[in-house]
Amino acid sequence: MSSSTTGKPIECTAAVAYEPNKPLTIEKIFVDPPKSHEVRVKVKYVALCHTDAYTLSGADPEGLFPCVLGHECAGIVESIGPNVTNVKVGDHVILLYTAECGECKLCKSGKTNLCNSVRATQGKGVMPDGTSRFHDKNGKTLYHFMGCSGFSEYTVVADVSLVAIDPQAPLDKVCLLGCGITTGFGAAIKTANVQKGDNVVIFGAGAVGLSVVQGAKLREAGKIIVVDVNANKKNWATQFGSTDFINPNTDLKKGQTIVDKIVEMTDGGVDYSFDCTGNVKVMRDAFECCHKGWGKCVLIGVAASGQEFSTRPFHFIIGKVCTGCAFGGFHGRSEMGGLIKDYQEGKLKVDEFITHRRSFDEINTAFEDLHTGECLRTVLNYD
Repeated sequence: MSSSTTGKPIECTAAVAYEPNKPLTIEKIFVDPPKSHEVRVKVKYVALCHTDAYTLSGADPEGLFPCVLGHECAGIVESIGPNVTNVKVGDHVILLYTAECGECKLCKSGKTNLCNSVRATQGKGVMPDGTSRFHDKNGKTLYHFMGCSGFSEYTVVADVSLVAIDPQAPLDKVCLLGCGITTGFGAAIKTANVQKGDNVVIFGAGAVGLSVVQGAKLREAGKIIVVDVNANKKNWATQFGSTDFINPNTDLKKGQTIVDKIVEMTDGGVDYSFDCTGNVKVMRDAFECCHKGWGKCVLIGVAASGQEFSTRPFHFIIGKVCTGCAFGGFHGRSEMGGLIKDYQEGKLKVDEFITHRRSFDEINTAFEDLHTGECLRTVLNYD
């Protein structure tokens, strides 16, 4: 990176969300230099995730406008602020929407991958000091997003919100480890801790759901059932390791519910179920199809603002458990290296999720790709 930009604002290309449900505006913005415990990164590749589309739709309770979206991204450190010790200029990095400080109560608990260090300000679209590093050409402040903001050629993040990785790992592929793949894979192997022979069901065959599938397959699960209303997802589900596919619109008998079907297929219910849809009706189905006595439901999909899901308390009385996870339970800074190694050794599918590639100026078309049902991930290239 050129030292000529160190300590100075950078003018660069970004895709700005000025208001919900409107196309992003591709324009030049200004990115301020990093302050204490901050890092400025030149983003090389960013993938589109449904969370970006969810916030752009206006359904996200933490959605703020105008903002710079994007969180599944990788790049190279351009400059660092004072007191940054975990990365250096030139490092290849993946940005982390789930920070890891190692010092807060949550980090020290050993019970969760959640971190309190920057959560309060991250949810308000600003850096830990309460201000933004993004400004449009008129000087108007632009909000940050999920502590990452990958839809800008340069971005500034907290030093607890990125991790240096093996420079041999291809950034145009491992950028996907910044969210969806890691989330689903971890839900299976960490949160649920699926074991050999366990029966599992996954609702939603997008990138997250298919990553649950590959995690369950790695653990040698018994039945790996995928449920999706898009029949075209069956081939993907099979490719990633599913044993069964159910389309509720076509594969149920008259009067049969999806819960009935799954309980019938698994002799009383699954050991683990995973909701990857964010649909509260589906969440209930995912919970109620668990086996009594020990079945566990893992909620991964994020419901729209204000939505709740209900069920009969009796399901809890008979031993069913409902939990959830963020980023698959992985600690981004201390465990990303292991994920990269798994990918390099062929244990973790990543390349297979990339169904589309586009230049960054095609980002609005990429959002359209995302909604066709024929796209898992589109990777955008700034170069």
